[in-house]
Amino acid sequence: MTGDPVTGDPTPCDAPDDVVAETAVEVFSPENTFVSRHAELARGYGGAEDPADPSQVLAMPLVLHIPKIDPPLRSELLEAAARATVALCLDPRVGVDASWNEAFTEWTSARIRKVARRARGAQWRAAQDVPGVTVDVGGASARAFVPGRVGDLDPRIKRLQIGGTDVSADDEPSVSAGPVLWVDASLSMTVGKAAAQVGHASMLLAGAMSTAQCREWAASGFECSVRSANPEQWTRALGEVRAGRAVAVRDAGFTEVAPGSTTVIAVP
Repeated sequence: MTGDPVTGDPTPCDAPDDVVAETAVEVFSPENTFVSRHAELARGYGGAEDPADPSQVLAMPLVLHIPKIDPPLRSELLEAAARATVALCLDPRVGVDASWNEAFTEWTSARIRKVARRARGAQWRAAQDVPGVTVDVGGASARAFVPGRVGDLDPRIKRLQIGGTDVSADDEPSVSAGPVLWVDASLSMTVGKAAAQVGHASMLLAGAMSTAQCREWAASGFECSVRSANPEQWTRALGEVRAGRAVAVRDAGFTEVAPGSTTVIAVP
C-alpha cells in the first residue's frame, strides 16, 4: 500500500483514510489518521510549569544546516525550520499508538519549548540518523527532532552548538504562495531564536486551521514565506491578529527577548 508522502495517510487511489497505512518500518493504527493528528494540534498545549530539575525540561530540538562556506539565506533557513516543525507535528509517527506518540503528546501537554542548534559537514550527516524530519528550502536545510527531556538528548545532537547560529539578513524575495510568517525585525533575534519562534508559529497556525485547510497546506509541503516585518507591516499583522485572521507567538522571555514579546505573526 502506498501513502501520501506528506500526510502519511493512504492516497485516494489506494484506500480510504481509515484503513491501516504501512511503511517500510512501521504499521499504523486505523485510528492514526490526518484528522486525529490535526485534532491533537488543534487541542492546544498544556502549559504546565517546568520541573524543578532542568534536565527534565521537555523540548523539541531543531538543527539548522549552516556550513562555514556559502551559508544559506536566512529567510530560506527559517522557512525550512517552520516547515520541518509542522511536518513533524503531523507526521504519522506522532499519531495514535505510533512510535513517537508518547514523547510527542507528553511535550504538547507541557510548556512548548524548542532549542535550535547548528551543524555542518559530518555533524549534519550524523543528525539525519536521529529520529526527526528534514526539510530543504532552496539552499537551506533544517531538521526537527522528536521532543524529549533535555537531559536525555541524543549525544549526536547534544554536542552541537546552540550559539553561532546567526546568519546575515538577505534581500528577502517577494512573498510566495502559502501563509506568511512575519518576524518582528525590531527584536533583532538570532536565526536560532527566530527558528524556534517560526516553529511555534507554524504549529499554532496549523492548529487554528480547519482540517481541510490544514490538509491542503500539508499537500503543498507546508509551503510558507518567512519575512522580516518593518513597523508598518508589523502593525498590519497585529491588526490581523485582533481581527481573528492570524495567530501570534508570545515568548516566555527565557532568552534574547523580554517576557511577553510578540515575536512572530502567522497570516494564512
